[in-house]
Amino acid sequence: MHLDVLDLKTFYYRSQLGRAAQAAVRGKLLQMWPEADRQTVVGFGFAVPLLRPYLADARRVIGLMPGPQGVMAWPAGMPNVSVLCDETAWPLDTGVADKLVMMHGLETSERPSELLQEAHRVLGPGGRMILVVPNRAGLWSRRDRTPFGYGRPYTLGQLEAQVKQHGFVPERHLTTLYQPPSAKRVWRKTAPVFERIGSQMPVGMAGGAIMLEVSKQVYAPRGTATKDKVKSRLKALDGIARPVPKPV
Repeated sequence: MHLDVLDLKTFYYRSQLGRAAQAAVRGKLLQMWPEADRQTVVGFGFAVPLLRPYLADARRVIGLMPGPQGVMAWPAGMPNVSVLCDETAWPLDTGVADKLVMMHGLETSERPSELLQEAHRVLGPGGRMILVVPNRAGLWSRRDRTPFGYGRPYTLGQLEAQVKQHGFVPERHLTTLYQPPSAKRVWRKTAPVFERIGSQMPVGMAGGAIMLEVSKQVYAPRGTATKDKVKSRLKALDGIARPVPKPV
């Protein structure tokens, strides 16, 4: 079940813990995708807090928000680029996206297979997607005070197996949100330290969120090539192209 957009907005924009989570995840995203010059960037679920760095240089930025979640205008103070949509029928042309970010979309979807099929349709050849999901081994998936405490948490192996079934190739992964999911002042002050230390740890140990980058797999056409036979030209025209002497 998708979370309500007002709850997501309150967490990421009005709470100190949410702003810290936004900064941590967005920092890792920029580490993987430092730019999107003249590209079309799409976010699904509640990915808009991560997309602001691409507004200046991207050809287009689109924030898709599923109907059960609701939609909010974004970005603030600029022309709106967020769209309310069906989670498995996006109002986008096939192959239009160069980059796709999905956060709070897959783990809360009741139709994850159809959702991944739609993501595959919208990505262009060679397009890339980053999935941000709760880490089953992390603390954040065990606390329902944050959006990462809802839906189905994943291990890296489970996530990779699921995307492979829908024509995606796992490329690389990161984890983030090593800081405790607590709003207490002592944890907020030490959050940057936890993120620095945690980034040196193995993937499954403590990170609250897994970030998996995948590419769209495009299959070569199958079948054998056939060569059409060209019918012989009409003999009636032979004399025009190459005159033939007639017997007397």
